[in-house]
Amino acid sequence: MKRINKNSVIKYRDAVKIINAGKTEYAVIHNPEFVFPADELVPLSGKIRSLNNGLSAVVMDMDGTTATTELLCIHSLEYMVRMITGRPDKKSWKGLNAQKDYPYIIGNSTTKHIEYLITTYQDYIIPDKLIKSFFEAVVWTLSAGKDESRRAEARNLLALSGCGELINDKRLKDHSIEKIEKLSDYYSEKYKLRIDLNNPRFVTGAAIEIYYRRYHEILLALKSGVDIPHINMLPADPGKLIEAMPGAAFFLSLVKGFLGENAALLNRYLINEYEKKVPGISAEINAAQAAEILSRLSSRFTEYPVKTALVTSSILYEAETVLNELFKLFRTEIRTWKLPDGIKSSLLKKFSSYSEYFDVIITASETGEMRLKPHRDLYSLALHKLGIPVKDFDKVIGFEDSESGTIALRAAGIKLCAAVPFAQTSGHNLKAASFVLKGGLPEAVIKHNLFLRK
Repeated sequence: MKRINKNSVIKYRDAVKIINAGKTEYAVIHNPEFVFPADELVPLSGKIRSLNNGLSAVVMDMDGTTATTELLCIHSLEYMVRMITGRPDKKSWKGLNAQKDYPYIIGNSTTKHIEYLITTYQDYIIPDKLIKSFFEAVVWTLSAGKDESRRAEARNLLALSGCGELINDKRLKDHSIEKIEKLSDYYSEKYKLRIDLNNPRFVTGAAIEIYYRRYHEILLALKSGVDIPHINMLPADPGKLIEAMPGAAFFLSLVKGFLGENAALLNRYLINEYEKKVPGISAEINAAQAAEILSRLSSRFTEYPVKTALVTSSILYEAETVLNELFKLFRTEIRTWKLPDGIKSSLLKKFSSYSEYFDVIITASETGEMRLKPHRDLYSLALHKLGIPVKDFDKVIGFEDSESGTIALRAAGIKLCAAVPFAQTSGHNLKAASFVLKGGLPEAVIKHNLFLRK
């Protein structure tokens, strides 16, 4: 019988009856401070630990699961705090604390990350530094930024702050560093009396602009092959800002059936990738058994390839830049694999572009900042575009590295949620997941047979 989609408004007592009637788990999702309601109570799908009916699709996060750009994100957030508090180097401030801060600035929406940092470091904010850094950010975004959605956000915040007239300033067409600094000084002095620093929406919005300016100027430098501004402030080698997660290239090749009978040849390679996540694990793994698992799974996926979706809280411009770099890394990695030349050439072609590989890519640009993880929207869109009906959600694996990501998967109806934490998310509460795999994607394959019945 077809369900009639009838919405209704009910009283609190009736809502309590509905909640008490089942055994469903719920997640409390805290919205940004300018969104109603402040909190939402969201039902989560039942949790399963095996795929008894087969595997139809894999949905997975980008940052921290398939690639790692968390150092870049954390650096950009730390850069924002340094700019608005006037503490540009480690002598004046050591920086964000991995134990105290990281659980609140990874895996959620940018707005929630910024709100946490503003609340935590508000006593150190210097108003003139915040205003100056804000104008530096919007001038850079409007003159040198490449993403139209970010320019639109910058223009909107300027208008809301009473500074909309500068949007049409012809000097914004000159994006030299010297011009950006001069214009920023000029605008800071001209408009600072208009800025209401008691308005939390402006303060949060300004901090978001500063964060994105730093993030995007680094992405642009990486993409263009030019030097990164203020490179001395980076926490790591610029070449390490975007990296492939261990086993990701192999995993993606496996589930699409690209490896055929050759998968077992890569057993020691995958064990080594597992070792990168869990040092010492190779001593506990039987290489022959690993080869048998890879051969069995590869035969299955060669006959029944799996649909794949990448789901990220990054906006489209960021995702495209990261994925282009990621697939370059994949191709470099594949060239080292000990496979027949014909198979290797075929793989390189299949990984020629991320758009050639993934069936669906969902980014924050499709939902907006207010409905990102832990809300279900991104994953619900992915399932819809993959064409997976609700009755087959128990044939889907979801991979995530963060607390908000695992909640988003369960909220979207995905019952088998595998958490693959890494260093920066090791402190997250991952109890929403069916499994917590410290060995990441290699562990899912070698130890758990991708949760399939043998």
